[in-house]
Amino acid sequence: MGLFLIAALAFLPRHLHADPIKVAIVGLEHGHVEGFLRALPKHSDVQLVGIADADPALFAKYSKQFNLPETLFFKSMANMIEVRRPQAVLVYTSVGEHRHAIEIAAQYGVSVMVEKPLTISLDDALAIRRTANHYKIQVLVNYETTWYASNRAAYDALQNGSLGQVRRIVVHDGHQGPKEIGVPPEFLAWLTDPAQNGAGALYDFGCYGVDLATWLMHGETPLTVAAIVNHDKPEIYSKVDDDSTIILQYPHAQAVIQGSWNWPFGRKDMEVYGATGYAITVGADKVRMRLANQNDENLSTAAALKQPENDSLTYLAAVLGQHLRPRGDLSALDTNVIVMEILDAARESARTGRAVHLRPLGAE
Repeated sequence: MGLFLIAALAFLPRHLHADPIKVAIVGLEHGHVEGFLRALPKHSDVQLVGIADADPALFAKYSKQFNLPETLFFKSMANMIEVRRPQAVLVYTSVGEHRHAIEIAAQYGVSVMVEKPLTISLDDALAIRRTANHYKIQVLVNYETTWYASNRAAYDALQNGSLGQVRRIVVHDGHQGPKEIGVPPEFLAWLTDPAQNGAGALYDFGCYGVDLATWLMHGETPLTVAAIVNHDKPEIYSKVDDDSTIILQYPHAQAVIQGSWNWPFGRKDMEVYGATGYAITVGADKVRMRLANQNDENLSTAAALKQPENDSLTYLAAVLGQHLRPRGDLSALDTNVIVMEILDAARESARTGRAVHLRPLGAE
């Protein structure tokens, strides 16, 4: 029995029984950092070794909430990396600071996972790709919807031919508005600053749908991007849009992405229509599906995602352990450079009122 157990363990993925990966936080002004700190105790495969932020008050806030020792705190990202030697940094700065943080980490050979989207412009995205390739680091992007079993079920139904050839993708993301739902003031400040967020709802929630569409279309660049934005609440969001629609035209399909700070309730759902059927996601784990020769749609619970693609930290550990190659998936850099090409074009389309024609980006 003992020999059988040892043999069985030898075939387990290394990330399930190896030493925990050492990660550090860079920036505390992104409210999603709270989700990471809440999830951390469930991950024996991840060890937090440092936190870098120039504002001691923000560290004090999270230190009190999550009982974090003061020894974790550094004002300088570079100093923190030199002292603590993390294998990866998790960036919770404003989106506008992503490129800078990635460039610092790269100089130390440290991989990076940022919160969505990758950055604020195509120029920044291409610079990040050059940096990642030069220093041979991983740059990953974390979206909440990546870890939705419902999205994977819709993707699988399309890939296995159940829906026929893809014809239309419709994605809805957003909530009542960041101020309305009470995000922390340090988070609200940069969300509503176009220099730090890229745009308003167009970037904040449009990025989810663009990421999903790019994944479903296997990284295909759309022919055109058209976008319109609304400023329905200028008294709250004076500098950025609060409602957006992006239309992506492909040779044989169309994607419509609606990201808004004006939904009556929070939502993240997707509709995928093929030539012979459709799949509509309902929350994180439910799918409504109707296929050819069916008179009614069926509501089912999607199969749980399997390790290591079931959550961001398990995924990160697998990538760093070289058990998973991030290529063409929702978090991968190649996918997210295309996402930024589309978002950049959407912002330009909204500004000019004209569709933007795209061409595939060359690899570097």
